Amino acid sequence: MAPIFGGGKGLGALLMPSLLLGFLTLSGIQVQQTESAAAASSNSVQVANAVLEDPEFTDIIENITVPAGRNVKLACSVKNLGSYKVAWMHFEQSAILTVHNHVITRNPRISVTHDKHDKHKTWFLHISNVQEEDKGRYMCQINTVTAKTQFGYLHVVVPPNIDDSVSSSDVIVREGNNLTLRCKATGSPPPSIKWKRDDNTKIAISKNVSVLDWEGDSLSLSRVSRFDMGAYLCIATNGVPPSVSKRIKVSVDFPPMLWIPHQLVGIPIGYNVTLECNIEAHPTSLNYWTRENDQMIHDSQKYKTESIPGTPSYKAVMRLYISEVQQSDYGIYKCIAKNPRGETDGTIRLYSSSPPTTIPPSTTETITTTMSSTKSFELLFGPTTMAPINFFDRGIKYQSDMNAVDRSDQSAGDNSKSNKDRTSSKHSKANGSSHPLPLNWWCLLLLVLVPKWTHSSVSSNH
Repeated sequence: MAPIFGGGKGLGALLMPSLLLGFLTLSGIQVQQTESAAAASSNSVQVANAVLEDPEFTDIIENITVPAGRNVKLACSVKNLGSYKVAWMHFEQSAILTVHNHVITRNPRISVTHDKHDKHKTWFLHISNVQEEDKGRYMCQINTVTAKTQFGYLHVVVPPNIDDSVSSSDVIVREGNNLTLRCKATGSPPPSIKWKRDDNTKIAISKNVSVLDWEGDSLSLSRVSRFDMGAYLCIATNGVPPSVSKRIKVSVDFPPMLWIPHQLVGIPIGYNVTLECNIEAHPTSLNYWTRENDQMIHDSQKYKTESIPGTPSYKAVMRLYISEVQQSDYGIYKCIAKNPRGETDGTIRLYSSSPPTTIPPSTTETITTTMSSTKSFELLFGPTTMAPINFFDRGIKYQSDMNAVDRSDQSAGDNSKSNKDRTSSKHSKANGSSHPLPLNWWCLLLLVLVPKWTHSSVSSNH
């Protein structure tokens, strides 16, 4: 390759227009000299060759890979340079960057230095804040008669960057429609795109295809449902840190839907009650309650209404609290939900029911767990027929009867204490004192025998 400049000592003489005719070739920029200048240069070289050795490169130019934004330094080492000059060029751009100690390009990020104390002088090309357009082949050339050149390659890698102008943003879609999300990213090398859901659940590509992640610039969802609602992440990577992502929120609109856990609710007069409806709607619905006359129910001492947000966000629970139910409170109640996509309602019938039975936590509880609720019992004194007793349903009444038995027993003892003592003594002997009956059995015995004891005591007095 012909040299880009002649062998003269002064830079001004090298670059004078009268001496140089520059033109572009496939191999770079060459500066052709006039015949007279070429002859002079040839003579100078011949004289120089008689005294000095030709310049030579002492090392190769290392290929360098650098992330965009960093600074980089390319080195060109030469020995026996003498009066010759070293130049740096960008081969792909056909641009002279530096000549010896002078910067030729107007690019402010380019500079040149050299190590004067090095035995083999090294010329350094500095590029600050490297940009992607700086990549390519860099040529170091010595202006001998037959120019000597060597090349080094600069690789510039660029972290991925998502281009918002051509990528999808937050979107609202009607349930049942199709949806395509797009994500475009730049970088060097070109980045790859992966899609994931923000909550790490599966992506429903179609009715029969669900995946944890999807690769490609676009993500297409067919017949979108409310289950597809949420945030999707577009993640761009190319091996150059850092990776970048874009969060795209997908909202799915649909009219309200209601589920009623209990459409018939029975409650006694004087009790409090809560009516409940479950809702799904997007956008969030307006929720309220009415009676059968379509009159809206407002919060008061009698009524209290609330809507509790659920998970996912399109779910909610409607509740109506009614305190101290009266006869006039029975009837039909409606829960109503409205949003821009439609409205719906559900009905609940409140009716009168019997009060719940309370079971005392003592003897009655033991009996109900060990005996049938209705049964005829045979006592130790012989077969005795008694009316069936429902211990579970009549627990409270049964406890009251026991108290009555105690009072009757005390009264009988006052009227005929001596007879009662004798009777009790006989019973103790019959049953044995070493194996007393359990307390619940004594209660049963008292229920059956106390009336007989009282009658027997009265008869014997007469």
